[in-house]
Formats: sequence, structure tokens, C-alpha cells
Amino acid sequence: MRFYLISFALLCLACQTFAIDTVPLPEHPRPDFQRPEWLNLNGEWVFEFDAKDQGIQQQWFNGEKVFSQHILVPFPWGSTLSGVTDEAVIGWYKRKITVPAAWQGKSVFLIVGASDWHTTGWLDGTEIGQFKGGYTPFEFEITDVIDWGRAQDVILRVDDTEHKFKLYGKQGYGNARGIWQTVYLEARPTVHLEKIHFYLYIDKSRVKVKASVSRKPDRDGFVEIRFHSGDVPTKRSGFKKGQQDIEFYIDIPDQRLWSLEDPFLYEVNAVLDIQGEQDVIETYFGMRKISVGNFPGKDYSYVYLNNKPIYLQLALDQAYHPDGFYTFPSDDFMRDEILRLRRIGLNGQRIHVKIEIPRKLYWADRLGFLIMADIPNSWGEPDEDMQRETRVALDGMIARDFNHPAIFSWVLFNETWGLFTGEGSNRTYGKETQDWVEELYNYAKKLDPTRLVEDNSPCNHDHVDTDINTWHAYRPGYAWHDFLSDVSAKTFKYSSWNFVEGKSQRLQPNFNSECGNVWGYQGSTGDVDWSWDYHRMLNEFRRFPKIAGWLYTEHHDVINEWNGYYKFDRSAKFTGFDDIFPGMTLNDLHSTFYISTGQDISQDALPGETVKVPIYASFMTDQNVGETLTLQLDLFGRDDLGTCENYGQKLLTVPYVPWLSKEFEPVEVTMPDKNAVVILGLTLRDGTGQVLQRNFTTFIVSNDAAPREEMRMVKNARLKLLRFAPNTFLEAQWSEKQWNIFDGLKVNGAGAGYFEYRLKWPTDLNPEDILAATLKFEASAKQLFGKDKGAQVGGDYMRGKGTYDNSANVNAYPMTDEVHYPSAIRIRINGESLGVFDLPDDPADSRGILSWHAQKQDRTLHEAGSYGYLIEATVTQSALQNAASNRELVIRFEVDESVPHGLALYGEKFGRYMLDPTILFHLK
Repeated sequence: MRFYLISFALLCLACQTFAIDTVPLPEHPRPDFQRPEWLNLNGEWVFEFDAKDQGIQQQWFNGEKVFSQHILVPFPWGSTLSGVTDEAVIGWYKRKITVPAAWQGKSVFLIVGASDWHTTGWLDGTEIGQFKGGYTPFEFEITDVIDWGRAQDVILRVDDTEHKFKLYGKQGYGNARGIWQTVYLEARPTVHLEKIHFYLYIDKSRVKVKASVSRKPDRDGFVEIRFHSGDVPTKRSGFKKGQQDIEFYIDIPDQRLWSLEDPFLYEVNAVLDIQGEQDVIETYFGMRKISVGNFPGKDYSYVYLNNKPIYLQLALDQAYHPDGFYTFPSDDFMRDEILRLRRIGLNGQRIHVKIEIPRKLYWADRLGFLIMADIPNSWGEPDEDMQRETRVALDGMIARDFNHPAIFSWVLFNETWGLFTGEGSNRTYGKETQDWVEELYNYAKKLDPTRLVEDNSPCNHDHVDTDINTWHAYRPGYAWHDFLSDVSAKTFKYSSWNFVEGKSQRLQPNFNSECGNVWGYQGSTGDVDWSWDYHRMLNEFRRFPKIAGWLYTEHHDVINEWNGYYKFDRSAKFTGFDDIFPGMTLNDLHSTFYISTGQDISQDALPGETVKVPIYASFMTDQNVGETLTLQLDLFGRDDLGTCENYGQKLLTVPYVPWLSKEFEPVEVTMPDKNAVVILGLTLRDGTGQVLQRNFTTFIVSNDAAPREEMRMVKNARLKLLRFAPNTFLEAQWSEKQWNIFDGLKVNGAGAGYFEYRLKWPTDLNPEDILAATLKFEASAKQLFGKDKGAQVGGDYMRGKGTYDNSANVNAYPMTDEVHYPSAIRIRINGESLGVFDLPDDPADSRGILSWHAQKQDRTLHEAGSYGYLIEATVTQSALQNAASNRELVIRFEVDESVPHGLALYGEKFGRYMLDPTILFHLK
């Protein structure tokens, strides 16, 4: 693992020149609305900042001004990929364009996918249009100022001056200044299609087509839908001159539904024909239905996809890239963003306070992945300007994205951001604003009656009107049962919980629309192993079927949050599940079939004790897998010498009923008659033996601390054990720092240095009886994190501003990832080297069972999940003779300056293995 201390300015590179033939994102930006004649203008433009806002007065738009920099469009200035640092809030873009002479006779438009915020355009010095807004596409018609077949100067000025009413979202992760989506030219007939929307009626196997044309046609014509996938005949509907809106139905014989398992798309050409003059658009739709209905046999509701309930398992997606900010570097990357979450078993994501790039939505459509689509928020008050900005974004988002089957809901606001009036104790979400939000909710429902609309994704229990009863909750792993039990009790028809005064629930689906542990601890977590608390959390969610799903924060890390499934660069983090219970992955916690043992996934037990293990079944499917399932229970673990052992197996029969949520009788499991870390692995199989889900829970089996000296028989071998606790060192010297965790359950030394221990030679140990001796212990490298150096945490996290050191938070201990922090230790006994041993990393994940078990339930963390590697060193005969002669063992663990990456030694109650450092004397 590694930790990061990022100076935000270093995220940006100095100006550089890109090859002129570099065209990033060359694909058509709108697979859902594509005309055949278009020209991509991405690539190198010349660029100039206008810090003094003098460009208009000095007429930079006339083309005579020499711009001094180059920028790579469509990456926002300030991003690494743009090649331009963020030096001002106004920037001017210029490049040559040549409109093909073959386009004469058609209308030509310059289209900008998105530009933040006030964009003005000129062609050869003639103004072609203005647009205010940061997230949705706009176009300027240039037909009348084209010099056909000749090069002309197109100039765009973008003013991103801060205004409190602007929809800023979380641009503190990287300002989306200027152009951040594809710019292109497009030719079309004078009278052309402005929109073509498909309304889907799967219950009647038909589609309603609603088309609008750009102006009243002066002749009769028709709209035709030509199918390129699915066996559907072409459908034509005529219209009269002067008619701008056309509406007709298409029957879909043998309809093939769009689903997560089979995301089939009907690919079509939409053709506007006015007496032979045609406008042809490539587009598509998916036959699917979004609705709300009762969970089978219950009086609470779920979101339905195609008339079946779907248990929502989503991720919050900040949708940022470290080098491109709002803009992803390639189409492949956008595709892989969807695949990254789908491959771990999620069924959707919420694009957070950002209107997403259409090609990423296209990949969600193509790959079968659900989307909740947010409108970005302002950070000011809900004045007229802010309300106008919100309407612009809402109108543009729904108009552009209506045909994406992946989108199932629109989210108007997040956590009431931008809806408060006043400051401090006078800050309120007022009745007048609530009325406006309700009006906006109804307006969105009118714009799109086919999807769900959420007024606000709240953390203040302040819904006004919504199709989904959502809330945000962040808790430590141990707190989820009580919280979800309380929520379940409060969610019923006419309940006022989670709504503003005077409003109440209507039996909407209940959905925890942000969750995790990150804000559940005091001051948040920083970078920690999220997998342990995540496991506890999902075990509890599946016990409460009244809650129709969850949404985890988050898909990927950002500059000041590190709780992502993936790191900011999208490299992997490791949970360690497969190492604990072979075959188990993160996907098992996202299975439609789920066996839960509750949130307590580590419990104390006595040697030989019979423990009752709760068993909860949650089957969120009607899949036909037979009438009975088999639950295999495997009990195994490691004893207090780290030795792997199997303790037994049971097979249970579980009746299968679709949509079952049931608590079964507890299962009795007998612990081994010794100290051990015990794993109970649960494997659910269908009648054919196919694995449906895996899960595990753990037991810390112990009477008390192991004796310091002990005689033991192990496989007919006689052993004398001599243990010493990590914190009993007599001397320690470290170049950077030395400190202990929980009074010495773990001891840390950072940099180069050593721990030295002195143990008395056991009085009953005769050197002549010793066949051999080994030293066994658990150790890891030890990185000096920001918190260990006293780093301070601060800043406005909600706006993406703050400390960029993932290890500065007092609760932090960075989770195991692809980057290792290796160390090496030399072990000496009585001055004689036993060898050098590699310590590959300083890891933290679910494998640190004892470290997690040792945590106090006080909303703080202390190196949670950290663990080491089991090391066994052979003690030389000469070292034994020296120790016996001196009646003392002098044991030194040292790290030299060649690899000064420190050392952590773990005791029997911390880390992964239940052992203090131990010398094993093998006796005759």
C-alpha cells in the first residue's frame, strides 16, 4: 500500500504542445442521436487566458489576436490532459475549420457537448451565439456565415466566473472549466428533427414515438422508423404542413425486453421525410418498464424492472478522472467504468451531482446497468438565478437522455445543498423553497412520466415529494442492526419520518441512497479497510427486506475521499475474502441469494464451547433453482501457532421459495478445544451443486492470554514454547518513530532500527534435550503515515476541498492495494544472524481479523485491519549454545538503512495470527 500527499497544483502540468493529428474521443458523442454528416473538432486548439476580461473590448474574436498557448479539447483547462494550467476564469479557444462544400444546401451547426459556464461563439468575427449552463449540450447555427470549402476561424470564449447560483457540484475535485465534452460540426436539413423520444409500453408490446421538428414545415411529410435489430417492420406516420409535433405507436411483435441479463437494444433509423428531403438519425431504445409495486406477498414496495422487483445494489459514482476531471480520456475507459462495477456484482450506480457524458450512458445501456441521474447543485441560496440554472439543467438532461433505458430515476437535489436560506442558526430549508421543489418534482414527472423522480437525496430527513423514500446513513459496522431496525419500524404509509413537516410517506420504496462507514467514525475514516465494515453492513441490510436496497459510497476514490471500491486511478484494492474463505469474493456480498449471520462477524468464544450461529436467508429472485438448497458449513482456522486446521463440516437443507426473507433456527457449532482464530464458512448450493453464494463469520477462541512457557505435544512431537509479548522489548531505536497500539498489542518502528528482547532461559530446559528450535512471529513493514507525523485534517470535504493525504486522518490505515511498501528484517539471537526475511507490505484488509476484533466500539479506529506475515526462522545451534550458556536469549528484530521501511510486530490479540512471538524448542 502507499499513502498520498498531493499538492493540488501538481495535478496539473505546465503548458505543452500536442501533435495536431491527436484527436481524443473521436467517436460520435451521441450514439443515441447521430446524423451521418458530422465532423469532430476535438484535438488541439490555440488558447489564451483573459484574466483581466479585456478580450471582448479588444476584439479578440476578430481572429487577429495571436493566442499563446495550446489546449487539447475537450479536456477542461487546469486538467493534466488539457495541457493548460488553471490561471484564470475566462479562456478563449480558436481553431481553423473547413465546412465541406458538399454540405451546401443544408443547415450547419456547431455543437458543444458541454462547456462550463457562459460560452460565446464567433465564426470569422461574426457572433454565432451564446449559452449559459455547464452540463448540457448547445448549438450555434453557422450556415449564414460559412465560406464553403475554405478555412475559417471559429472562436469560443468561456467565462467560468464563480457565481453562487451556478451548479458547481463537487468541482473541488477539479474544476470543469471551459469545454469538457466533444465539439463537432453537423449538417442537417433546414427542417429537421429536434427530438425523437420513445415511450415504452411492454405490457402492450408497443412503443409510442414522439417527434418534434425544428420549425413548422411548409409541406406534408412523414416520420419513419426503420429497424436494424429486432424483427420489426418499418413504421411510417404522416403529418400535415405546419405540424411540428408528431406522435404515433409501433407494435413490437415478440418483444425482447431490455434487462440487466439481456440488455437488448432496438437499433433504428428515425427518418424525417418532407417530399424527399430527409433527416436521418441513428438512435435506439430498449423495451423496459420502470415502476413501483409491492414486494411479493408483502405490504411494502420495491422498484420494479419489467414488472419484477429488483433489489438495488448501487454505487455512488463521483465520475471524476485524476487527469481529465469531468472528462474521461477514452471511450474504452467509459466502458470499463461500467464494467468495473458490474464485475463485482452491482446492478447500478448513481452519477453524483454531475450530468454524465452520453457515451458512458450508452455503455450502461449496452452492458445492462442501471443509472440514477443527479442534477448538480449550487452552493448558494435558491434565488431566481439558481432556480433558472436548475431548470436549464433539468430540461437539457431529460431532453438529451430520455432514450437511455439504463436511467431509471432522476435526482433533483442532494442533501438539500443549494436549498438553504440564511446562515448559521438562521439557516433553513424554508416553506417557499419546499413548495418550489415540489413544483419542480411535478414538472420533472410531466417531462418524463416513464421514470421515477426523487426531489432530494437527503441526509436531513426532508423529503417533500418523491417516488423513492431515500436517506443517507453512514455507520460503523457494529451500528447497522439498530439503525436499520429503527428505519424499518418508521417506514409505513402516512409515516412522517424522513419528510418535512406536513408531508408523509405514500408507501414508496425505501432505499438507503448513500451508505458506508466513511462518515460513521469521528471525523470520518480517511483511507481504511472498508471491507470489514462493509461485510457487516450488508449482512444487516439483507436481514431487513423492507429496505429495497442500498447505495455504497463509493465507486472510486477522489482527492480527499478514499472509501472507493477502486483507487482514483482505478487500480484495485484487496478485501482478502478469498484468503479467509477460499472461493469467496466481493461478489458474494452482492448475490441475489444471500445467507447472513448478522453484523457480528467476529465473536469471542471459549475452547470447546458450543455456539449458536444465527442464519438469515435473503433470496431476492424468482429464479428456478429447485425446491431445496444445500447450505454447507465448514469450520476451520489457525491455532495459536498459526497452523491451519479443519474442525468439521455440516450440511443443512434450506427450503427455496422465490423472494424469501426468513430467519431460520440458529445452527449449533462446537469450537475447537484450544485457542484459535476460527472461520465458519457458509456455502449455499443448488441441487446441481452450483455455488449460489459464500459467506463467513469468525470466532476468537480463547480462555485468556497464552502462558509464557508451555509444554505441548504436536503430532507426536514434544515442544517447549517460550512466548513474549511485542511490547516487552527492553530496547528500541528507530530513525523515524516508535509507538505502540492498544498498550502494545502491536508495536511499530518506522524507518531503520530495531526491537530487542531479553528472555530468561527456561529453568526446566536442558540444552541436550533440544533437537532444533525456531522463532515464529507475525510482522509487516511499517510505513510512517501522515497521522503518525501529526498531520492535520481540514477543509470543505463536501466541495472536494481539504487534506489530500489519505493517511492523515487519525482513523486511517490505508487499505491493501496494488502498490506495496516492502521492508526486510534481519533476526539475531545472541548476536548471531538467523537470516533476512522479506516483509512484502504494510497491509490492512479483512485478513486482519484480530485487529478488527480489538477495536473499541467508540467511533474511533486504531490501525484497524492491519496485519502481518507469518515468519518462521530457524535458530542456529551456535545461537542456542550461546543462549544456554548465558542463561538468556537476546532476540533482535532489525531493519537496516538499505530498505528503511520499518517493522510492525503483532501480538496474539492483534493482526491475523493468534500468536505472540514464540520460540519453539523441539525436544527429544
